[in-house]
Amino acid sequence: MTITVACIGAGNISGRHLNNLREMDDVRIVGVADVALERAQAYATRYGCHAYRDYQEMIEREHPEALWICVPPFVHGEPEAYAVAHKLPFFVEKPLATTWEAAQALSQSVSQSGLITAVGYHWRYLDIVERAQELLQNRPARLALGYWMDSTPPVNWWPKQAQSGGQQVEQTTHIFDLARYLIGDVTTVYGTGSNIDRAAFPDSDIADVSTATLTFRTGAVAQLASTCLLDYPYRIGLHLFGEGLGIELREFRVYIADGPESKQEHLAQGDPFVREARTFLDAVRSGDPSAIRATYAEALKTHRITTLATRSAAEGQALAVEAAQ
Repeated sequence: MTITVACIGAGNISGRHLNNLREMDDVRIVGVADVALERAQAYATRYGCHAYRDYQEMIEREHPEALWICVPPFVHGEPEAYAVAHKLPFFVEKPLATTWEAAQALSQSVSQSGLITAVGYHWRYLDIVERAQELLQNRPARLALGYWMDSTPPVNWWPKQAQSGGQQVEQTTHIFDLARYLIGDVTTVYGTGSNIDRAAFPDSDIADVSTATLTFRTGAVAQLASTCLLDYPYRIGLHLFGEGLGIELREFRVYIADGPESKQEHLAQGDPFVREARTFLDAVRSGDPSAIRATYAEALKTHRITTLATRSAAEGQALAVEAAQ
């Protein structure tokens, strides 16, 4: 049975999702909406669907059975609320919002609605992450070092705090989420960060270098570092260390060492973007969300930690997660 889907947003990440959806025999794309109508029209031509400037009009006319929300961080909120009001299951790209308050307010209505939701933390669907989970069962991580050392994305909203939430919220959130997924709940957060004047980004007010020290309920600790000062993706990943075990996770490969001469490299198999989409659509069809690895409620926990890291840096003090609720 074919399931109909529509997408809000016609940026790069939308294209990646739509490409995958087009290849699924049981999926039909019925509409793409974007405030820049010409971008929606380009995707509509490519995927054989209708283009809209207004996503509400798209939903009312096309009646999709599932919705992809792929918009900049500062746009989140109204599209999700509209989906909830129309009882429309949705897949939303991270981050959930630019602030904790905006995402928390929406989460209450999402929870009350009982809707099936998923959030684009695709690292959770990597088979190499599953391998890491297996290894960590008997030798849990006690230390984690995470990195997102990269360039500044070429979109005007990204280096503005009010529009992106900053690098930790918008980008390094994948590493924060992976640390939570593999280690567990975070109890305290201590963030630091600063920025410099950059001629290429005169309107930038985000931290262009930042760190977050996390303490987990297990007693494990993590240090996650971010910068957007480079010209290329220098290092992106998470290193985990347990008793006699070292794991270095990158997006599509993992290095495992459990002895001085035993470092092994394993490449990821399959596309995690396809797996997360397939899992969400199967849940929509069956009504059973148990296989979804990042629901809205689960993603909210990661968003709590990234926004606390930003707040901690501003206040200059460590913050307890539960006390800050």
